[in-house]
Amino acid sequence: MNLKKNLRGLIVALVGLFTLAACSSGAGASAPAASPSESSSGQWSYTDDTGKTVTLPTKPTKVAGFADQVLTLMSYGVKPVAVFGRVDVKTDPRFAGVDLTGVTILGNAYGEIDLEALAEVAPDLIVTGVYPSDRQGTIDTTQPYYGMKDLEQQKKIEAISQVVAIKVGGEGIKVIESGAKLALALGADQAKVDADRATFEAAEAKLSAAAKSTDIEVTEMYADADGIYLVKPEDEPQTQLYKSLGVKLTELKPDGDYYWDIYSWENAGKTMTGDVILLSVEGYQVDDLKKQATFAKHPALVAGQVYPNPYIAMNYSAQAAAMDTLTGYLTSAKKVA
Repeated sequence: MNLKKNLRGLIVALVGLFTLAACSSGAGASAPAASPSESSSGQWSYTDDTGKTVTLPTKPTKVAGFADQVLTLMSYGVKPVAVFGRVDVKTDPRFAGVDLTGVTILGNAYGEIDLEALAEVAPDLIVTGVYPSDRQGTIDTTQPYYGMKDLEQQKKIEAISQVVAIKVGGEGIKVIESGAKLALALGADQAKVDADRATFEAAEAKLSAAAKSTDIEVTEMYADADGIYLVKPEDEPQTQLYKSLGVKLTELKPDGDYYWDIYSWENAGKTMTGDVILLSVEGYQVDDLKKQATFAKHPALVAGQVYPNPYIAMNYSAQAAAMDTLTGYLTSAKKVA
């Protein structure tokens, strides 16, 4: 799939922004308990974030899915039988240290899924994500689930197994809770989820304190030959989460187009308000930015305060680690813009 069509799912990460943690992320709330998923007859039933209810004869034990959602399930101890990714799963740094023994890799590029291999694995359930098309949370049913090339491919996948989707939109904490809820329905240990949540809440508190004491502005961006793409903090779950904790994120046009503010290189100077740049690991990197006459003097770039911004899975443990990293950036950075 074209990178620009995919950007919102690709760039999400350690973005930094939050406006005071006490409310949005629900610090102190108990971890989500699994909704009843097994009837007295032994059937397993689950309603996903699109409102679709999947009913199976028994609880799924063979789960396949897109890398982003699989990482979340694995963080809670639910091991898949197969995974398909947007990049090479074996070299994806998010899978570093993850035991993939017995896990079939179905594809290493967006939309490229080996359907024959998927059918051979015969999963009971397939898990992926879905992005809303606007800030009202609308799901466009004329578009395929995230990770799938088109509706034709999606129909072929649905003929192999039932598919459930996690909505990657709205409040960040709700996306995280949705992944935990599905993991619990698939057999994850409640104690593990609770422990991860406690670690997450501790990281929230540290990041919120750092944001309040430093006043560092963070710019999350992707760049390519066409220009700079700034994420809209309220439209990306992770940035919404960070903003709710008080992190100041570059936000030049709060209203207007959904998800991205896009600037040509001629207008790149307008984006030079951040003290720290979190740069997508895809597209232009630091050396490329230095070659852009209209951007080379960006204070954060000159100060060496540019850090890689990979996509971080939306689960408690991954986000706790991401927030700890961001806390480090905020406390070590200098105010330069």
